[in-house]
Amino acid sequence: MAGNMLQNGGFVLGLLGVAAIIAATVMNNWSTKDRQGDVVTSVYTYKGLWQDCEVSTSGFTECRPLYGLLGYSGQFQAVRAMMIIAVVMGLISAGISFFSLKCFKMGNTEDSSKAKMTLTAGIMFAIAGLCGIAGASVYANQIVASFRMTAYNPNYGGMPQMEGMQMATTYTFGPALFVAWIGGGLMQIGGVLKCVAFKGMHDETTPYKPVAYRAPGQPKASEEGSDRSTRDQKYV
Repeated sequence: MAGNMLQNGGFVLGLLGVAAIIAATVMNNWSTKDRQGDVVTSVYTYKGLWQDCEVSTSGFTECRPLYGLLGYSGQFQAVRAMMIIAVVMGLISAGISFFSLKCFKMGNTEDSSKAKMTLTAGIMFAIAGLCGIAGASVYANQIVASFRMTAYNPNYGGMPQMEGMQMATTYTFGPALFVAWIGGGLMQIGGVLKCVAFKGMHDETTPYKPVAYRAPGQPKASEEGSDRSTRDQKYV
């Protein structure tokens, strides 16, 4: 019973995590313009993995697709790759997890096979969640490094740039980063629950075949019965 609850709970959490990772991957606001100190007439910009967007004062939004592979840094490409891996592995593990549920009947699938499928789905959920968290963390580290370089002027002892000097555009964390972190965490928790459920399912489905012990030289019951009937016939 506990194994079924852990299996179902891991499936639900993993499915929610996959949905969050997919949503974060397609969102365009991984980094948003830091609006501290901006005037009202300034243009609001935000960036994603696939598009950069600008919102004018009139409310019109214009997005520029990020085509190509060679025009961007290696870390940015790594973030893209890790998020794609997280999405693909999450979808595959969700499918395997669905077919491994005990409430789902598929032919003559044995419980031992479903237990192995549960373990496989749990490991894949954990790896996919780790990829999602790593991708969001690498992107966040880029934002922090860029923020420090643009918000502070090293020529003035690390103090903020004073009035009269041209301030560079700084960016801060966007909502997509938090969605990716939450989704990755849910997938990892779901993967751990499914791995724990495998232990309970494996113990329940361990094959046990009782073997009757017979001392050496001891005749079988059938042989004893035949010998006894033979002796009775002789006496008659």
